[in-house]
Amino acid sequence: MGNGYYEVEASTLFSESLIWQLNRDYYKEIGIDAWSSGIVPHHMTSNAMVGKTYAELILAFLKDLAAKGQTKETVYMLELGAGHGRLAFHILKHLEKIQPLITEDLPPFCYVISDIIEENLNFFQTHTQFQSYFEKGVLEVAYFDAVATKELYLRHSKKTVLPNSLHQPILALANYFFDSIPSDLFLIQNKGISACSVELQSPTNPAEMDVATLIDTVEVSFHKKLLDKPFYKDVSSNDLLESYKELLVNTHLFFPKKSLDCIANLQNLSTKGLMVITMDKGYHEVHDLEKKGEPDIIIHGSFSLWVNYHALGAFCEKQGGKVLFPAFSSFYLEMGCLMFLPDAEKYEETNAAYQRCVNDFGPDDFNSIKKLTYQNIARLTIVELIAFLRLSAYDSGLFHTLLPRLKQVVKRITFNERRRFAQTMHQTWEMYFNIDEPFDLAYEMGGIFYDLGFYKEALTYFKYSTTKYGEKADIYYNRILCHYQLREDALFMATLKEAKVVFPNFEKFTQLDKLDLGAA
Repeated sequence: MGNGYYEVEASTLFSESLIWQLNRDYYKEIGIDAWSSGIVPHHMTSNAMVGKTYAELILAFLKDLAAKGQTKETVYMLELGAGHGRLAFHILKHLEKIQPLITEDLPPFCYVISDIIEENLNFFQTHTQFQSYFEKGVLEVAYFDAVATKELYLRHSKKTVLPNSLHQPILALANYFFDSIPSDLFLIQNKGISACSVELQSPTNPAEMDVATLIDTVEVSFHKKLLDKPFYKDVSSNDLLESYKELLVNTHLFFPKKSLDCIANLQNLSTKGLMVITMDKGYHEVHDLEKKGEPDIIIHGSFSLWVNYHALGAFCEKQGGKVLFPAFSSFYLEMGCLMFLPDAEKYEETNAAYQRCVNDFGPDDFNSIKKLTYQNIARLTIVELIAFLRLSAYDSGLFHTLLPRLKQVVKRITFNERRRFAQTMHQTWEMYFNIDEPFDLAYEMGGIFYDLGFYKEALTYFKYSTTKYGEKADIYYNRILCHYQLREDALFMATLKEAKVVFPNFEKFTQLDKLDLGAA
């Protein structure tokens, strides 16, 4: 090209641009490594506290169905674009914990974890931490394409969910989902609407780059064309788009037509309606949509955009549904419920749970507290650290971040604090879902249990570590010291002998020969 750039794509409507296919290709190419390597951030939206919030809303929804006498047929919960599966695990763990405490009979449910990437679907199906849920019949796996899928094939039970085949409302979980499926882009200005197209260029030959590098280096330029006729084929979408000429003065606007089509396809699966629980970065109030410039493409391995929740909410209300969005300002995340239900006002438990778990204090507030905690981490005591871990619903990612400070404070804690922290670690381990990250949580916990004098517990966690990551000389060393402290002389000698065979050059083993077994 004359300007020294290579053309990746000529001017194309934003929703039809190659960037969306590059996004899909990135996840197909990288698979689970996108998250396990830390390239694509996910902790803010898939932590244990977020899972607990979803679980509370789900249980409230089931209670409402029970109050209506709808307890016989299964309620299908479809997580859209599940990615790494960690959120599904957190939700299922919290449901498993809370549901037995509820006295009324609830309808049976099946949680369907979906994605478009075959590697991810295989990861879900074979993951050891999911197997008990498959066996109980409360977990399924399905391919789901937001743009094209109109029926669900459940891979574990080999059952197909056809349109209008469900007679309970379907519950869809759209967690960081709508931000990464194709969206149209318009410029609202002077009572007119212009459709936006994009042109993609790269300073390097795209044929010589992999998908991740191309996404990272591609440069986007925008072009606008004033509309002189309806943009969409269906009247309802055009009416909604046209309404923004009166609502907004001068702004670029994402219009989630593909998301609306996705919702319509989900509605068609059930004769009883749909509820969407969704969380993402986005806006549901009109004033937040004003004065938006050309969008920044947020790159984090793949890319994502903010969500026009105002349009999704208007679409729901136009169908006679009810919308729940935060009544107070949010700073990082929007969490909402789109209730495409004929009698949404009667779902009193759901409305109450939303007030309690989102409006009163929700995931967005927790992220603010988390930032404050990180800024003051060097001053936190063990009591404060335990309280924060409890507030997080015992999130393992948070434990990882707090680990350096935890190692400092456990050196000088009381007996009662030691016992409470041991309980906290057990609970955190229960909420841990392994996505093949390099961080060995079990090994770190085993070391802390040893420092606290809980040697049997330390041995248990060292075994967890070995099962997942294999034998390490350090783990052998620590196990031997545990046996020494427990006065398990036979195990001490046998493990030391084995360790010297497996790791003959590990010098610390020679120090163990000098220990006086009778003095332990």
